[in-house]
Amino acid sequence: MQFVAVIVAALASFGFGALWYGMLSRPWMAASGVSVGPDGRPPNSSSPMPYLISLVAMLLVAGMMRHVLASSGVTTAGAAMVSGLGIGAFFITPWIALNNAYTMRPLALTAIDGGYAIIGCGIMGLILGLF
Repeated sequence: MQFVAVIVAALASFGFGALWYGMLSRPWMAASGVSVGPDGRPPNSSSPMPYLISLVAMLLVAGMMRHVLASSGVTTAGAAMVSGLGIGAFFITPWIALNNAYTMRPLALTAIDGGYAIIGCGIMGLILGLF
């Protein structure tokens, strides 16, 4: 059953990411420096690779998060969601900030990507806690 929970949590976070970056695509592209074609879309927008890599990454994060929650004795949906929010806010977002600082990326990029990490991990935690 926990395997199903990990898959559902990963898919939910992945789906939220589609919504998040769909709404913030223009500011994200400007902050990240991604080039766009005449149609306003990145050249690789038709490639499935970024989406496949993202999905695998979400599965890895959800799987490890399930392990951490179980090892920590987190048993309620609320506590799991708070733990997920904390993982996003205090593990993933600082790492994003570190990488962006060294590559001289705008703070807006860290805010957009960090926001997704925080909310996406919160969603994962909530779903894992419901299972």
